[in-house]
Amino acid sequence: MSKKSKREYLHEISGRYSEAGKEEKIKILDEFCSVCSYHRKYAIKLLNQSPLPEISKQVKRPGRKKKYHTAGVISFLKTIWKKSNLICSDRLKAAIPIWLTGYKKNVLALSKKDEDLLRAISASTIDRILSKFRGKYTKRGLCTTRPGSIIRELIPIKTNQWDENRPGFIEMDLVAHCGTSVAGEYINTLDVVDIATGWTSQRAVWGKGEVNTFKAIREIELTLPFKILGIDSDNGKEFMNYRLLKYFKHRKMPVNYTRSRAYNKNDNAHIEEKNWTVVRQYIGYDRLNNPEQLELLNDLYRNELNYFLNYFLPSVKLISKERMGSKIKKKYDKAKTPFQRLFESKEIDNDKKLELLRILNSLDPFKLQSTIEKKISLILKLSVN
Repeated sequence: MSKKSKREYLHEISGRYSEAGKEEKIKILDEFCSVCSYHRKYAIKLLNQSPLPEISKQVKRPGRKKKYHTAGVISFLKTIWKKSNLICSDRLKAAIPIWLTGYKKNVLALSKKDEDLLRAISASTIDRILSKFRGKYTKRGLCTTRPGSIIRELIPIKTNQWDENRPGFIEMDLVAHCGTSVAGEYINTLDVVDIATGWTSQRAVWGKGEVNTFKAIREIELTLPFKILGIDSDNGKEFMNYRLLKYFKHRKMPVNYTRSRAYNKNDNAHIEEKNWTVVRQYIGYDRLNNPEQLELLNDLYRNELNYFLNYFLPSVKLISKERMGSKIKKKYDKAKTPFQRLFESKEIDNDKKLELLRILNSLDPFKLQSTIEKKISLILKLSVN
């Protein structure tokens, strides 16, 4: 029985109760307690009060007023969440000040009140606001990694952790755009991520040959805003070859080149996470087997997607893990973009930081995201069935 119904019932019987004799009052009181599930003393208090509470009076919702549920705040959060490819609330909170200027310029003007609310909003409040918009993704792809040859004995397995606070230690992997079959030739994406900053780069490669993969690695190295100090890959033949081994080992300052254990995908957890959040969520699982798609995909990787991921999408880093019974409690640092982590690093010289800052000031996340959508749509249309 609702509170409103109980108040209506109280109004109905209160007149009879006040005029009834002792025995009649006992019967009315028994009935009132039975219908409304009230304690007897509380029921007597209600029936004897004067005046009675108004039926139309609204009962206030317990707790604080929902000040963040304004149209401007909800519209902003929903727009940025969709444009940033459905990132989590902690990362979305960190992205708010980065995207505010572009939103007011390209989408909608915000009131001073809404802007102040967005700067003060918490990650948990963002979760509650976006809960009704969230969807679930259960896509799965094919694994095309195969163990390399005897050269694996020359490339050690990474047994100790690198200095994850220093830019330059990276993981790399090849992601297949083979659709539902690995037969024939198709495009692969070389995915690279820096462990310390989360800086990520991609290049499209035709097939899985070591020559094309080597060229893509060299091109990515030339574009990175830091020197490669260590590199870790899986055991695929595209990485387990003498060409790549000589390239990293035979230089004035050799690169620490290691590999993961065979059939232990989580050894390269950083790059596996980027394979999903970047390559799969943006390019998808379609088969890319048209040579025309190769250069279009590389054009996207070299320009808009590179700027969008590294300058405007915050990420979090795992600080510690603690087992508590059957559960593992994880602690993360404050969400930051790869650019912000790189800008705060003492390993990067000031000239490079100023160059990165000039690039950031020339970019607009909404224009980048719009161009990314158009280019991906064109790439997918060119697939050969």
